Amino acid sequence: MRILHTGDWHLGRTLLGADLLGHQSVFADFLVDTVRERSVDLVVIAGDVYDRAIPPVDAVRLLSRTLERLAGTATVVLTPGNHDSAARLGFGAGVMHDRVRILAEPAGIGTPVLLTDDDGPVAVYGIPFLHPDLTRHALAEVPDEPLARSHQAVVGAATGRIRADLATRPGTRSVVVAHAFVSGAAPSDSEQDIRVGGVDQVAASVFDGIDYVALGHLHGPQRVGTGDRIRYAGSPLAFSFGERHQRKSVTLVDLDADGAVSVELVPAPVPRRLVDVRTTLAAVEAGEHRGDADAWVRVAVTDTVHPERMYARVKDHFPHALAITHEPADRPERQTARAVTATSDPVEVAADFVAFATGTAPTEDDRAVLTEAYEAAVLTLHDDRGR
Repeated sequence: MRILHTGDWHLGRTLLGADLLGHQSVFADFLVDTVRERSVDLVVIAGDVYDRAIPPVDAVRLLSRTLERLAGTATVVLTPGNHDSAARLGFGAGVMHDRVRILAEPAGIGTPVLLTDDDGPVAVYGIPFLHPDLTRHALAEVPDEPLARSHQAVVGAATGRIRADLATRPGTRSVVVAHAFVSGAAPSDSEQDIRVGGVDQVAASVFDGIDYVALGHLHGPQRVGTGDRIRYAGSPLAFSFGERHQRKSVTLVDLDADGAVSVELVPAPVPRRLVDVRTTLAAVEAGEHRGDADAWVRVAVTDTVHPERMYARVKDHFPHALAITHEPADRPERQTARAVTATSDPVEVAADFVAFATGTAPTEDDRAVLTEAYEAAVLTLHDDRGR
């Protein structure tokens, strides 16, 4: 069986204010063409389809059109990530066409989508993003004995249900589509923090016994462990300048009759490159960086004195510049406050504020209180998304 593994589309996302939907539409066209040209049987989308719980209307329309086009060629299985609202993404899943299956309910984790090829049956299971505080009771074997408050516990319980179901299906190959942070993988700087109890990772061993594990959450394409059995497909576009060197792709997986896998990374289109430019304004105006004029750029102007009309003059040469700053090359080194961005660690930001307000770094007890407060806020957010 030929599987195309993708995920982390983040439809509706912007990059420093720039709308990405047009570029995401280019990726959707590429995806549909690849599925058709490479005779793909199954497309798995491993969460974070949308960038937020209530996505823009145009993002919903793009997903709808893309799923309709993919279903004309292959079976599609998708599961929600931590950015999605499982309830909203899963709306209508019970009446969806057989070719599009949305596995959004934790209660259904042990019930697979069953497919068949010339080599026999394949069971495809979905593990949506599982917030421990919201699922540790529902996934517990004993109702009055909730699971430990950790990602390891709830994902382990989920895969336990999957292995129990597989045990009743001798000779069936298995695919798990999951949204989680698995130990041993390398994060980027644009993924949302999913910590609970100070820990956001699960061990790769929770997926023992599964033939192929299609992961979502981390934006860099990568394997987990030594083989290709557990992989992240990564995001189709760079969602931060920290991802500008990643080679974005989709993962083409051939699942053999005995459950062995072979993998090919198919490069995704790059509608616009991301480039960092650090230079003088004179060099910009002399055309030394004209090769990057079509890119999204962050420009640091290094002139000693702040140039007149710096922003407008840079934009004349870099029409797609997303950030323009003045950073003199001879500026003395000095301690500066860390910039707070959408990808900053919330607990570290709070700790910095405590240090600023009190003149003393927070103690371990202080950090524990800050962590507990942050996790309570995240729980409230996920609870609201589920409604």
